[in-house]
Amino acid sequence: MKCPNCGVYLLDPVDTEPEERPKVRPKSRFTLAVESLIRKLRREPPIAEELFTGAMREAILFDDLLRKVGGDRDTAGRLIEYERQQKPNATRLTCLQNAIQRWERENQR
Repeated sequence: MKCPNCGVYLLDPVDTEPEERPKVRPKSRFTLAVESLIRKLRREPPIAEELFTGAMREAILFDDLLRKVGGDRDTAGRLIEYERQQKPNATRLTCLQNAIQRWERENQR
């Protein structure tokens, strides 16, 4: 069970049944660029996905990392910070991706 305010697991996620979550698959950069160009030619305003794609990807990855560490936000933050120390010029998105990859490598069964 998750807290409705912050999404942190209130019970051990191993003891709960997995939630059915909709699969979110962001569009490719090329597809977004073509759609953006068409919208500009038509003088239409940009769509939200176009404006917030990076933030949505970060949120999806952070949620994935948070699930992997059992809802412990401090641990997730430390993993991201460790990746930032390894590559100081990396974006948060890259740090999240690297933290997830490292966690998966180190926690293989």
